[in-house]
Amino acid sequence: MAYYRQTISFGPPLTRMVKYLVLVTSAAFLATNIPEILFGWTFPTTWLALRPLDVTHYFLLWEPVTYLFLHASLWHIFFNMLALWMFGSDLEKAWGGRRFLQYYLLTGVGAGLFSVLLQPSSRVPTVGCSGAIFGVLLAYGVLFPNRQILLMFLVPIAAKWFVVIFGVIEFYLSLAEPGSSVSHVAHLGGMLVGYLYLRGRHLPFGFQSRYQEWRRARLKKKFDVYMRRQEKKDDAGRWIN
Repeated sequence: MAYYRQTISFGPPLTRMVKYLVLVTSAAFLATNIPEILFGWTFPTTWLALRPLDVTHYFLLWEPVTYLFLHASLWHIFFNMLALWMFGSDLEKAWGGRRFLQYYLLTGVGAGLFSVLLQPSSRVPTVGCSGAIFGVLLAYGVLFPNRQILLMFLVPIAAKWFVVIFGVIEFYLSLAEPGSSVSHVAHLGGMLVGYLYLRGRHLPFGFQSRYQEWRRARLKKKFDVYMRRQEKKDDAGRWIN
C-alpha cells in the first residue's frame, strides 16, 4: 500500500518561460525607471502605461499590452515576479511553455481591457502585471486545489481557499476604494478572464470532434455517390435477355 502526504515548500524550480518573463519584465523596469531617475525622462512610462482614455478616445491600442511590463517601484515588481515564480512554474510544467505564455498574456491583456471597459474615461495610468498574476493564481487554485500554500508565509492553507480569499478581498476593495492607486478592477479582470478561459478550454476539442464527424459524413456521402455511379455503369454494360 502506498501512502501519500502533502509537503509544503517555498517554491518550485524556475521554469524556462517563467524565467524569460521575469527577465523581460525586469529589463523593461530598468529601461523605464533608470532614465526617469537619472534624467527625469517620463515619456517611456507615459507612452507605455495603460490609460483607459488613451484607448477609447485616441486608440493607443498597444497600451493594454505594454503596461504589463512596467512597474511603479522595486517592491511592486519584486512581489509580482515572486508570485509569477511560485505559481507560474507549476502551471508551465503542467501546460507547457507555449500554452502558459498564451494564458499569461491573455489574462494580462484581458485585465487591462476589463479596466478600460469599466472606466473608459479614466486618465489614471495603470502599470504592472498584477492582473495576469491573479489569472495565474486562479488557474493554480483550479489545477492544484488541495496543494498547501503558506498564507503570509506562516499559515498553511489549501490553494483553492487561498484563491477564494484573495478574490473576495479584491472584490471588496474594488467597491470600498474606487479611487485607490491599486487597480483592483484589473485584478478582478485577470481572474475573470482566467475563469472564462478555463471554463472554455474544452471548446477547441469539441469543435475538432464536430469537424471530424462532418468530414466522415462527407466522405461517406462521396463514397455512396461513387458506388451508385459504379452500379449504373455495371447495369449499362449488362446483356438484356
